[in-house]
Amino acid sequence: MRTVAIIVAGGSGKRMNTPVPKQFINLGGMPVLSRTISRFEQASSVTRIVLVVPKGDMEHVRHSIVGVQPRTKVIDVVAGGAARQDSVRNGLGAVGDEADIVVIHDGVRPFVDVALIEQVIAEAVRFGAAALAVPVRDTVKAVGTGGVVLDTPDRETLRFIQTPQAFQREILAEAYRKAYQDGFYGTDDAGLVERMGHPVRVMEGSYRNIKITTEDDLLLAGLLAEAEDGEPGEGDAVGRYSGVWSMKTGFGYDSHRFVEGRPLYLGGVEIPHDKGLLGHSDADVLLHAIGDAILGALGAGDLGRHFPDSDPRYRNIRSRNLLSEICDMVHAGKFRVSNVDATIILEHPKLATYRDAITRSTASILGIPEKAVNVKAKTNEGMGFIGRGEGIAAMAVVTLEKTWGLRDYGLTDYGLRD
Repeated sequence: MRTVAIIVAGGSGKRMNTPVPKQFINLGGMPVLSRTISRFEQASSVTRIVLVVPKGDMEHVRHSIVGVQPRTKVIDVVAGGAARQDSVRNGLGAVGDEADIVVIHDGVRPFVDVALIEQVIAEAVRFGAAALAVPVRDTVKAVGTGGVVLDTPDRETLRFIQTPQAFQREILAEAYRKAYQDGFYGTDDAGLVERMGHPVRVMEGSYRNIKITTEDDLLLAGLLAEAEDGEPGEGDAVGRYSGVWSMKTGFGYDSHRFVEGRPLYLGGVEIPHDKGLLGHSDADVLLHAIGDAILGALGAGDLGRHFPDSDPRYRNIRSRNLLSEICDMVHAGKFRVSNVDATIILEHPKLATYRDAITRSTASILGIPEKAVNVKAKTNEGMGFIGRGEGIAAMAVVTLEKTWGLRDYGLTDYGLRD
């Protein structure tokens, strides 16, 4: 039994609004299309693969996707058409008469289980046509003009149709011939087979078999990719989906003594006072505490490890510059600062007048909204070195969140598109 898979990736990704087509976005270290191809390479029932891609990307796919890893089953890369149906027809043209079964799959469904590929092919052998689907979870309503509900179908009979869809080649070829003869365009291949009266066997698919169409889909795809790839750490997928790994918290503390002849900086703001804080840098105790908290959340040591006071480069440096470097580390780890709660402990000067400015400055340095930064000021009730007015201390708790913005998917690495 000869089975040829047509992987359709001919879209331009307009709905995603990205600088490259969605099928070429880097997902967990490899393009989305590469992930999809690998599933069909693993399926023992699939003997050959035909890729359908945008005409301007054919050479890129041949050299940078098919050529990077051994893709022994890929026999051809053909140009897509104006619509998905046109792209599939072009793929069928490359298949020719050699196939007994043709299985068609969306190139931007990279998480289809290999077992499901095998099952849908087996059902096509038995019934002539088969497709994957999952039950509709939400209530569906037909809505007419003016937003008025026309009908509420019984969702027990409704399914979200997925790919792969598999067909005996003669049945699919006839369905396409008749569709073009009638000038009919459908939304999926099973629909073309249905309209000529041939039954389509619907099989249970998987909710993981998502189609990456919007940026929200890409966020979910990022989670699925990391769960599958076992990154960023050890543990099972359940732990990752629970969000434990996608959120990190760190605690930071710092203190400096007062000295004469130095300006006083807190949160990057110069505070009028007769003394400043002693330190190798500008001794901004608040930014130091926040920086230490971020490094703690990243598991990356402390300020002294990254900016030692023995290094003359950091002598009198503004702490806002140090914090900016730490933020670069956050972004490099595909995280972002989502919340900061900090407390400055001092007897004087009073900070009520400057608290808003400190909050604005700190948020600006971190590149986050002001509402994500909370700065409090407390006295030490006359106790200890702070109570005696000898210095200032600060504490901070910082929360980092995993980011799945488009910048994290290697969009600037594509580079070969005209």
